[in-house]
Amino acid sequence: MAKSGKTIATLIIGAAIGAALGYVLATDKDKRAEDMAGLKDRFNDLKSKLNKKGKELEEDIFNA
Repeated sequence: MAKSGKTIATLIIGAAIGAALGYVLATDKDKRAEDMAGLKDRFNDLKSKLNKKGKELEEDIFNA
């Protein structure tokens, strides 16, 4: 049962990625550039948050 759940989850994730790529590629050049800039900003924010959490976790582990 767990194997079929992973397969379904993989299919849903793949479909979502495909839909997002299709949307981005189907839009005009200016809109696509704006969307890509927004995505880059979101990924950079996420990256900085993860780095911050990683450093906090590292401090907690080594200072415990």
